[in-house]
Amino acid sequence: MAIHPLTDRICSAIERQGGWMPFDRFMAMALYAPRWGYYARDDHQFGVLPASGSDFVTAPELSPLFGQALARQVRQALDGSGTDELWEFGAGSGVLARELLDALGSCVKRYTIVDVSGALRDRQREVLRLHLDRVRWIDEWPEAMQGVVVGNEVLDAMPVQLLHFDGRQWYERGVSLRAVDRDTSPPWEWADRTTDLRLPVDEAVDGSPDPGGVYTTEIHRQAEAFIATLAERLQRGAAFFIDYGFPAAEYYHPQRHGGTLMCHRAHQADTDPLADVGDKDITAHINFTGLAMAAQEAGLEVLGYTSQARFLMNCGLLDLLQGADIRTIANAQKLLTEHEMGELFKVIGFAKDCDAAFTNSPIGFTHGDRTHTL
Repeated sequence: MAIHPLTDRICSAIERQGGWMPFDRFMAMALYAPRWGYYARDDHQFGVLPASGSDFVTAPELSPLFGQALARQVRQALDGSGTDELWEFGAGSGVLARELLDALGSCVKRYTIVDVSGALRDRQREVLRLHLDRVRWIDEWPEAMQGVVVGNEVLDAMPVQLLHFDGRQWYERGVSLRAVDRDTSPPWEWADRTTDLRLPVDEAVDGSPDPGGVYTTEIHRQAEAFIATLAERLQRGAAFFIDYGFPAAEYYHPQRHGGTLMCHRAHQADTDPLADVGDKDITAHINFTGLAMAAQEAGLEVLGYTSQARFLMNCGLLDLLQGADIRTIANAQKLLTEHEMGELFKVIGFAKDCDAAFTNSPIGFTHGDRTHTL
């Protein structure tokens, strides 16, 4: 039986690393390995229904009102920073970029997409065909940047390290090859190694309700390093990130003893990232406390932190619904309701060298700011 090229590539990498690979490296290859990684394929990962061949839906695909509401916050941030450039990391299908450019008009002179997935660029170009005179693509950080940064569901796809506590000591969780040939599916399995890594909160496992004291979770060094790099490169401007996650006290709660790692395929979720590698998304919820601390330590100001529902309502989503048809209202409700995206998804904002009138009262955090919970 032929071995899938991505499987062969990962197996070879595990062998080169002495038979064991940390999970963050495994996740990086599964998602971003050239040509064969999940986000490197020429597929339509993003869509509203499974019939489209998509694996999951994001807020911009669900409703154009998401981008229109976000644009109100972006406009205030552009004015407050005195800039005219918009940056998007991980632009997905390009739909959010289109909605922001449509809504913001001439106040955005250039829209820069930073995306490691070259396979998505053709789709983005088609979606943005009416705005190509203002859009550029780059695949790495610029040395310096100004403007407003947005990222919707980009941080959750950054590789995470896994930690496992067996009731006695901590291990870093990774993968090793099974003691059989590579035709076995999957040819790898979980394997733990002792580590000096620790959780950001010391009390997380104390009093764990699990009878054996077993606890598995994630740490987000790459996402936090991303925020630190943003702080270093952003000379003046603001940034807004929308993703699912919790503050540290909730993220590392003893009852969350299985962690948050999740996979998505054909609009179905599962918890086995070792199976069907390259054919499904792998994500982890965000520790927003860690992001906020990384930002502050690197020189960014935290503008606010709140639920997606509260942020969108602060930005006028309910006003945008006036006179809308039933389908538009139904999709917008999914952005707001607690059992859909409204509560699980959060928004965090950062700023650097902006006008005090903006940083003191960003409209997205006017009501329901939860920065005190970080």
